[in-house]
Amino acid sequence: MEFKRIDIYTESEAVYPLTVQLSELGINGFEIHDSADFEDFLENREMNWDYVDDGLMNLKNVKTHITCYLQDNVQGAEMFSALKGALKDIKSRDGEAFYGSLDMETGSIREEDWANNWKQYYKPFNVGEKLIIKPTWEKIDNPCGRKILEIDPASSFGTGQHHTTKLVMETLEEVITGGEKVLDLGCGSGILSIAALLLGADKAVMTDVFLNAVNTASENTEQNGFDNTRYAAYCGNIIDDRDLREKIGGGYDVITANIVADVIIKMCPYFKGFLKENGTVIVSGVITERLGEVLEALKENGITVQKIKEEADWNAVLCKA
Repeated sequence: MEFKRIDIYTESEAVYPLTVQLSELGINGFEIHDSADFEDFLENREMNWDYVDDGLMNLKNVKTHITCYLQDNVQGAEMFSALKGALKDIKSRDGEAFYGSLDMETGSIREEDWANNWKQYYKPFNVGEKLIIKPTWEKIDNPCGRKILEIDPASSFGTGQHHTTKLVMETLEEVITGGEKVLDLGCGSGILSIAALLLGADKAVMTDVFLNAVNTASENTEQNGFDNTRYAAYCGNIIDDRDLREKIGGGYDVITANIVADVIIKMCPYFKGFLKENGTVIVSGVITERLGEVLEALKENGITVQKIKEEADWNAVLCKA
């Protein structure tokens, strides 16, 4: 499969708010090219750097831009149209003073090239108290005896590095005690389901609207030692697919939904139907500006908020239903 590569030119101070707005459109994977990163490196020379990546040095004179990728199909074309409309709205509302030109350049890239290009930047890291996340191609020492979660995201969202994903995994450490049945809505690479299984859950059921994500999640789950007696993965959208909802069934102890605010709000009416009585819901991918709307939707559907974790304006919400 080919992907459309889109470079969006902006200003350094606008990178974060622009990526938030891209996330709201459902675009969750970015490459950020910003000369300010090189300046930050220069200002922090007192730090002990093991190496300086060539990519960092290449940022010295780069024009700040965000790169994202969309599938070269009908759904990708619809998302590209939505992206153009969103950038047009931003320019008409805020002008160029803050966001810059927002000019776009497009190209195409093969899936295997896209999937391999970023691997040089993805290194093992700890999450919470119990997990260490590592890409499948890295070898590590594990002196603290953490549970090792191996992941190859391919072209699916879910390396575990984003705040939203880490917040959910940290929350799973709190709620998984052993034997749980977990439903992962919007599974991406499958990282949350795998984390739940490693922490002691008995079974994980995953769904995603992208078939590529479902296939990747299945491969990653088996890579971590769990066969199809411990997991199931379905392609589809629970919001408008009654057959999928029936296939998923009920009796779940935990639901995770690490998506975006608009989708979570639409999913809220279905959470209780999937859960056991007093089951747990963890929603994430919610920017602070949209948190109130999500909390209201949860409340309206009989779901009680217990705890909110926030990091860098991203929120994960732990609930009981």
